[in-house]
Amino acid sequence: MKRLPQVLMAASGLLLLTLFVWPMWSITLLAPQYPQGVKMFIHINKIDGDTPSSLQNINILNHYVGMEFIRPESIPELTYFPYVVVGMAVLAFVFAFVGNKKLFLLWALLMTALAVAGIYDFYLWEYHYGHNLNPHAPIQIPGASYQPPLLGTKVILNFTAISLPALGGYLAGAAIFFSYLAWWLKKKVER
Repeated sequence: MKRLPQVLMAASGLLLLTLFVWPMWSITLLAPQYPQGVKMFIHINKIDGDTPSSLQNINILNHYVGMEFIRPESIPELTYFPYVVVGMAVLAFVFAFVGNKKLFLLWALLMTALAVAGIYDFYLWEYHYGHNLNPHAPIQIPGASYQPPLLGTKVILNFTAISLPALGGYLAGAAIFFSYLAWWLKKKVER
């Protein structure tokens, strides 16, 4: 029991690194012409889909309503987020080794702030792509926007857009939970 908080803190660092293995978010578009759905996965360092042509298909659909093409190389977050994740994982390991409850709480609060900032950044990204439309698009509906939901399901024309965390996102959330748990257990042990 005495070492459990440190183990949980180290586990937080390991769980955070799973963002390099599994995507953190998923957006699925369902429509009559795509009954199985077109899936886009957002990783910490790239955007892809469940097939090699998924992103291309989404970009073709976006073109018809005037949305910009999604070009992963033009999204700066995909370049610097990996460094933030590695830095936070290293901090988790260092803090686990030190074993100080205040450092556990500091890491938990930092990760919570980064998660909130990341979700807000994602909302802004979705807003930009869904509202900044080409006025010469083949399909134009006055007043329409095509922003997918931040979280959940939304009907957009004949598509149903589903936006949810993916496995990496859930594991990163577990990392934050484990760090708070490590802090709480460490407080209990030191009483």
